[in-house]
Amino acid sequence: MKKLSKVLGYVLNILILFIIIIMAFAIYYFVQVKVLNKAYANIFGYTFFEVATGSMSPTINAGDVIIVKLTDDVKKDDIIVCKDNNSFVTHRLISIQDNKFIAKGDANNAEDKPMDVANLIGKVIKIIPKFSLMKNVIFAPQVFIPILVTIILLGIVCFLYDKKTKEME
Repeated sequence: MKKLSKVLGYVLNILILFIIIIMAFAIYYFVQVKVLNKAYANIFGYTFFEVATGSMSPTINAGDVIIVKLTDDVKKDDIIVCKDNNSFVTHRLISIQDNKFIAKGDANNAEDKPMDVANLIGKVIKIIPKFSLMKNVIFAPQVFIPILVTIILLGIVCFLYDKKTKEME
């Protein structure tokens, strides 16, 4: 039983550390976007966006989350993110010429208008499918609160058990 308590303690510590790291990133993102009014957060040269439309389907679908490397080092056929007025567009790069680039959504019939390279945010390095669905389920109060309560109760049980075994020694 003592070994089980120790293992649960390690698992709980790792889980708490993971939650703290996620919360730190969430707070940093919130400050960057909501407080400092930046269009997106720069987290060690990367950012992420939730895709709003199906213009890149079947490669990227609405509700997917993309991780973007902030760079202007892109080449033909890279999936890029660029700023177009007050929105972000995720399309495939068709060509770059004279500080202008042309992109096109995989599901679109026509190419986008030529845009200035200064509007380029970066290139997509990872697609997390259906992340918004997972996010909506996990952060729904009827799911999130029981998970949080379970973690807290598990921590209390491990702490009390560890304290009781130390008193018995």
